[in-house]
Amino acid sequence: MSSSHFKADQVKGYQDIIDDEFSSLNYLALSKLLLKEDEEYKGLTTEYEAVLVILTGKASVSCGGNHWSELGERNKVFEGKATVVYIPCQTEYKVIADSDVCIAVCKAKAEEKFKPFIVQPDDIVVNQRGGGNWNREVHDIIPDSMKNRVQRIIVGETFNSSGEWSSYPPHKHDRDNYPEEVDLEEIYHYQIEPEQGFGVQLRYTNDGITDEAYTVRNGDSFAISEGYHPIVCCWRL
Repeated sequence: MSSSHFKADQVKGYQDIIDDEFSSLNYLALSKLLLKEDEEYKGLTTEYEAVLVILTGKASVSCGGNHWSELGERNKVFEGKATVVYIPCQTEYKVIADSDVCIAVCKAKAEEKFKPFIVQPDDIVVNQRGGGNWNREVHDIIPDSMKNRVQRIIVGETFNSSGEWSSYPPHKHDRDNYPEEVDLEEIYHYQIEPEQGFGVQLRYTNDGITDEAYTVRNGDSFAISEGYHPIVCCWRL
């Protein structure tokens, strides 16, 4: 049975959170890697290109003959910009925790194999978007302008203050009607400060068949295959 809302579950090591078996998505998936200092993980991207977003801590990553040491500089996601590693499909990789580390593994199905690369905090473009009570700070990590370096995946972080909306004004992207709309799947992974905070994720369609509201908490994730999907946070999101 497919689902949209995936509640947080702190699993040590590698954890699949959203995949095409248990969600409504066809192309996107999300996993998380939680390692203690000096622990290591060896993985294979299989049919997905992957972006390792270091949420907290430091890690060294090896893949495709490349090795990057002590990546990451945040104790929490609200302390600056991310450090990420792009790993192409059908590629083995290894992660060694240089401290306790939490990594979001963002995945999109791919057939083309590109070169691995890293994105450092100074490489990330920050945009202030919105107005009124829908201001937010958007960090473009893997923007759509990187299509010559990745096949399908787009990755970013959006920061909202208390009471502010994202994905607002409400919009959707579940059909090809360029330039007004393109068909895109999306996954949200929520980090909230303080951790006991929450947000409200809406999802609805024009025909009224889907009209849902979810309470989302720190570490939850959400799969969006169709419909409008604005979100508001009670604390910092």
